[in-house]
Amino acid sequence: MQPNDVLALLFVLLLPTILIIYLAKRFFAFREKQLEVDARLAAEKAAQYAASNKELEQRVRVLEQIVTDSGAQTAAQIEALRAAPPLKPERLEHTSKAE
Repeated sequence: MQPNDVLALLFVLLLPTILIIYLAKRFFAFREKQLEVDARLAAEKAAQYAASNKELEQRVRVLEQIVTDSGAQTAAQIEALRAAPPLKPERLEHTSKAE
């Protein structure tokens, strides 16, 4: 075996190996960044779901209170709302002044 053969063998084996290792490192670095972005998005969605869930729980509490409240108290509140004077929209006031 001559020195040129050894050198050629090194190039044939070493260069593809180095290229494969380099590409694998790049791929795994890219994949790691992708996973980090996905994790951040998942955390944001979880926070949104938690906020939405909290709002729904508050609404359910109000509904439970209405259902379990005494009928007389609820009727009194409804009557108080009916007794309130109706608000006039500003548009109607402006159009009636113009006429």
